[in-house]
Amino acid sequence: MKLATIRTLDGATRAVRVDDEQLVDLGAADLGEFLADPGWAERAAAADQPATHLRGAAFAPVVPRPGKIVCVGLNYRTHILEMGRDLPEYPTLFSKYADTLVGANDDIVEPPETDAFDWECELAVVIGAPVRRARGTDAERAIAGFAVLNDVTCRDWQFRTREWLQGKNWEATTPLGPYLVTPDELPGGVRPALEITTRIDGETVQKDTTGDLLFDPVALVEYVSTMITLRPGDVLATGTPGGVGHARTPVRYLQVGQHLTTEISGLGRCENAVVADPGA
Repeated sequence: MKLATIRTLDGATRAVRVDDEQLVDLGAADLGEFLADPGWAERAAAADQPATHLRGAAFAPVVPRPGKIVCVGLNYRTHILEMGRDLPEYPTLFSKYADTLVGANDDIVEPPETDAFDWECELAVVIGAPVRRARGTDAERAIAGFAVLNDVTCRDWQFRTREWLQGKNWEATTPLGPYLVTPDELPGGVRPALEITTRIDGETVQKDTTGDLLFDPVALVEYVSTMITLRPGDVLATGTPGGVGHARTPVRYLQVGQHLTTEISGLGRCENAVVADPGA
């Protein structure tokens, strides 16, 4: 199934199932609320109340206000090597805040405080059941599905210190969408092998497969849930493959006016314009 959160004409949001060109209302304000129901999968499959036609629908972030966004740095072998680092023994983790998220077709806001605005296409894992210290099948069952994410980063701020948080948490910089796809629809299921691509104004700048992940989605659920309970609607961003602008010679960064496309086979794409911060 494909599940999403759309914006309604009155400024609210609704959780929907995406059936080809038809949207089916799931009876919840957003997908985070919907996934909190232990019977969400059965409810989603049984829903039969048409919401609207897909054409013209405005996608909100798949989960607009996740309780946690846990991100993994240096998780593709190609990206680790291009950054000149050794393969890590454990996942490198940092957090993002919900205010960073935008929808699949929303603008990405470039802050005037950065001169190094970089792209990072990623496979996002959305949690569908509460788990703590999950192992094996428990970790697998906790995965509701997957979505597309781009962890757009202010590199100059990221590398001010050894900790990365300040480069990763700028408002309205992180597209997440357009929808969640459940594992049963994907090759590899909870360990999907999917083509992942970034394009800038139509030029391909990242292209790899999620099969290059060092720590796969199940391993990440196991690792993160060891520390803290993962709850429905939480998001794990699994890291980016090689091809980021910061690792190029010369370096290359996003510019206002450019169009960023982040696509993962089977999961759809995010298409976002880079705009100047109107409030700066």
